[in-house]
Amino acid sequence: MNILSGYPEELIEQVETLYKHNKLESYIKSRYSGSHEITSDKALFNYIQDLKKTYMRKSPPLHKVLYDDRIDTVYNALGLHSSVSRVQGSRLKSKSEIRVSSILKKAPEEFLKMIAVHELAHLKVKEHNREFYRLCNHMLSDYAQLEFDFRVYLISLDY
Repeated sequence: MNILSGYPEELIEQVETLYKHNKLESYIKSRYSGSHEITSDKALFNYIQDLKKTYMRKSPPLHKVLYDDRIDTVYNALGLHSSVSRVQGSRLKSKSEIRVSSILKKAPEEFLKMIAVHELAHLKVKEHNREFYRLCNHMLSDYAQLEFDFRVYLISLDY
């Protein structure tokens, strides 16, 4: 249950009880719909681009968005953002990219949206601080609940 460190002990105990009784999966299914249709890199790019247009029009453009099979094992994360800067002639060009764990192909769409919002927020705020979470909540009002439930979802998968 290390994935829940930092949450109140009472919540962790509730999750442990559900886990011991094999009820985490039914808890998630009762709260969230099944999987989504956003399974290709192109569909993911369009999905995240739409979120960006809605909430972060003035942020730098995204050049690449894709699912990555290696994220959960190599980086111990579920989404990554990166920015590469290169000198071209006398100008400095920057390209932003978001990679999302392939685990999210089969997850409820709400969890995919939560990770997308999280990575988009990093375009503006690099650290996980108050401003970062304020931006996440602006884009997704129930961000904190989704983040917690996503962690429960991962436990149900024995992640």
